[in-house]
Amino acid sequence: MTNPAERLVDLLDLEQIEVNIFRGRSPQESLQRVFGGQVAGQALVAAGRTTDGERPVHSLHAYFLRPGRPGVPIVYQVERVRDGRSFTTRRVTAVQQGRTIFNLTASFHKPEQGSFEHQMPAGREIPDPESLPTVADEIREHLGALPEQLERMARRQPFDIRYVDRLRWSAGDVKEAEPRSAVWMRAVGPLGDDPLVHTCALTYASDMTLLDAVRIPVEPLWGPRGFDMASLDHAMWFHRPFRADEWFLYDQESPIAVGGRGLARGRIYNLEGQLIVSVVQEGLFRKVG
Repeated sequence: MTNPAERLVDLLDLEQIEVNIFRGRSPQESLQRVFGGQVAGQALVAAGRTTDGERPVHSLHAYFLRPGRPGVPIVYQVERVRDGRSFTTRRVTAVQQGRTIFNLTASFHKPEQGSFEHQMPAGREIPDPESLPTVADEIREHLGALPEQLERMARRQPFDIRYVDRLRWSAGDVKEAEPRSAVWMRAVGPLGDDPLVHTCALTYASDMTLLDAVRIPVEPLWGPRGFDMASLDHAMWFHRPFRADEWFLYDQESPIAVGGRGLARGRIYNLEGQLIVSVVQEGLFRKVG
């Protein structure tokens, strides 16, 4: 049986069915909708497959328009907007059962040497990832055992996720909590050496925990949910090369939640403390029941 990292690479390996048209698998899951990070990662693969491969992606801007159905293939249609001397632009439309569910615009930049560099300090001191428990271990510690459904999910999880702050389980734990969260992440196995695969894998991961920051002041991250949430849009800027199968720190915060929408932004650092990716996302939040 392949491990979850190999399954992720396979999930991102699209089938080309025509010039500028690709088809991606959508695994049958118990979730109500296709995971947004999967659609974003596959769309970016489709965009990258239509470039010369020598220009890494430097930014993407995406909108989640409709929930995708698990188990139903997704077709990605790529528009070659521009091929310039330094920049390449692609627009991708994701279609499922004849309906557009997702739009993405990605820009690729020919590497060049900048005349100057700077970076804001990373902020608070963060524990080493190897010193922190996995999410599964924290749940086992709290519940005594991992429920069967979560056990199955943990076995399929392509990323090792370790929360810098211990998981909150009760209303008292979130009382007066700041809207911020930080996690260490890395793929659970090797992803190969194709930079596009690592970029798309991290794009997949970027949608996994970002909206946690919006929920933290309102409800515990684990246990029954009082709010239904869905990603509305997603933007990323890629600053430096990286590997998604090596530890990266995802520092997340929510500057505002109002009108049923919450904004979250994240900064992703490598082990050396270098900022490698910036992320911004808005999510829809509605009270259950």
